[in-house]
Amino acid sequence: MLIKKAPDIRSSEITPKEVYLNRRKFMTGVGAAGTAFLVSRFVGDALCPRLSTQAATRLQYVQSNLSTQGEQLTPLKDITSYNNFYEFGTDKEDPARYAKSLKTVPWTISIEGHANKPRVYDVDSIIKTHPSLEERVYRLRCVEAWSMVIPWIGIPLNSVIKAAEPTSKARYVAFETLYDPKQMPGQRRSVLQWPYVEGLRMDEAMHPLTILAVGLYGEALPNQDGAPIRLVVPWKYGFKSIKSIVKIKFVEHQPPTSWNIMAPNEYGFYSNVNPTVSHPRWSQAKERRIREFFKRSTLMFNGYGDQVASLYAGMDLRKNY
Repeated sequence: MLIKKAPDIRSSEITPKEVYLNRRKFMTGVGAAGTAFLVSRFVGDALCPRLSTQAATRLQYVQSNLSTQGEQLTPLKDITSYNNFYEFGTDKEDPARYAKSLKTVPWTISIEGHANKPRVYDVDSIIKTHPSLEERVYRLRCVEAWSMVIPWIGIPLNSVIKAAEPTSKARYVAFETLYDPKQMPGQRRSVLQWPYVEGLRMDEAMHPLTILAVGLYGEALPNQDGAPIRLVVPWKYGFKSIKSIVKIKFVEHQPPTSWNIMAPNEYGFYSNVNPTVSHPRWSQAKERRIREFFKRSTLMFNGYGDQVASLYAGMDLRKNY
């Protein structure tokens, strides 16, 4: 995995926290004018009208009590200009430069595998509001030792899983990204085996912290951040958060994951943030928050240990990295 330093940004360009908080209060009070967000189809039978991505981008949501508290938010400019999204290139600036080619309307997600109610969901109406949308402030920790704090907007993955009614054979959840080299120029190179795939154990996927994100900072996800829908698992390294998902499959056996296929000695299936396990090429004990000069100590499970440590009771987390 390539490492690149973030560009210097003047302090005057940083969005003040109080400005964002006031804007957030305004956004949560906006009425649900126009089209409802299609995610209602994950949890019910109501159909929502379609809405072009050019028509609106603002989302209505409720603030979740599962949010990380007391953290300074990373400015939107950094979140949308310093990305890992190899489908659009290996440099951090490549996704913002090339992801404009990605067409997110129409978009479908196939829910399949060991489930009583498999189906294909139309997700082209991803822009407007729905009561089930939640804003959750989560840390994002990258394996290269940089981190951000992002106000994601999304829905609990467990609501999608429950609606599909997985069978007793469904022990894992596998995810797959769109494969379209015409839209995603990075897929024309053999940096990874395409399409990008990821996986979670069923209990990890069902955990309340795990979400399918559709927005950030009050608006729909930009293409370079995984539009129109991506996975966010806050206690795992960022590469576990698969972007631009087109398939969710319930499987019996541990599914392959892209980075584990590429370098199994560096990237394990679990990919939990663990400062005691060094990457073969660098330590994971410290991290640098974007826009901060000094490094800080990396927290076990990215600071979410109280919520998720019980999932791995009795496991050797140095072996099951």
